[in-house]
Amino acid sequence: MPSLLSLYRKIFFGRKPGWDEQPLPHVKVTCPQVAVRADKVAQYAKVCGFEFDGQQLPLTYLYVMVFRLHASIFTLDAITFPLLGMIHLKNSITRYRTTSVDERYELECELTSSQMTDSGLEFELVSRAFVGGELVWESLSTYLYRIEQSGKRARPPKASPMSWSNPVSWELSEDLGRRYAKASGDYNLIHLHPVLSKRFGFDRVLAHGMWSKARSVAQLMPEIGDKPCTVEVAFKLPLLMPAQVSFDFDTESAEGLMFELRDVKGRRPHLTGQVKFHD
Repeated sequence: MPSLLSLYRKIFFGRKPGWDEQPLPHVKVTCPQVAVRADKVAQYAKVCGFEFDGQQLPLTYLYVMVFRLHASIFTLDAITFPLLGMIHLKNSITRYRTTSVDERYELECELTSSQMTDSGLEFELVSRAFVGGELVWESLSTYLYRIEQSGKRARPPKASPMSWSNPVSWELSEDLGRRYAKASGDYNLIHLHPVLSKRFGFDRVLAHGMWSKARSVAQLMPEIGDKPCTVEVAFKLPLLMPAQVSFDFDTESAEGLMFELRDVKGRRPHLTGQVKFHD
């Protein structure tokens, strides 16, 4: 696997000129025979709220492994804009079967498509994990490289009409971003310290989007169990910490199991998602 130290040296100290207004290239990177460490999985499970039995990987864990491949793609010269400041819009994870710490994984990541939108350049990264040639796990992430354009401002997102009858509340401490970074390897500066996040226009540190997803999935594990499924989320409003947030889910929707992570009053969504179970 790529060294986190060398990747972040390139990310933090490398110079990128900015988007050259060309379509992004198709890029694919692979890494065979990847092992995971039980102690690192336990650390991740603890900060995200999963119950870890020492064997079965949390449903979202392989994302922190393929994130290194994401970062290695972003450091290529063919990508002319920096990783820092990019926005993670959406993520979908499909678990085809449960995975364990004892297995060796072949990981691959592809930069597959890019397109201009009203907000900037959107592009997609598809990541997959194989065991002995069998596809066991897959992720699709949609990112945005924001390009400032004149025009009307976007309205704040509204909560969905899903049932909000029995929400639970979570207290998020200011150091959550640092603890998740240590467990996941995602050291984006906006998550680490207010002094650093202010460089990007935020008064406080932001929670990692993939922590928000992982914490939500952990809360849903009694419903998900070992079933093959796809968990899709859209990241809505930034989650500034420290904070108190609320979470609820609805099993009655025709679309599958719906869930949202909202502000403490249950009015504004930070994350909205659904779980689709496979036959």
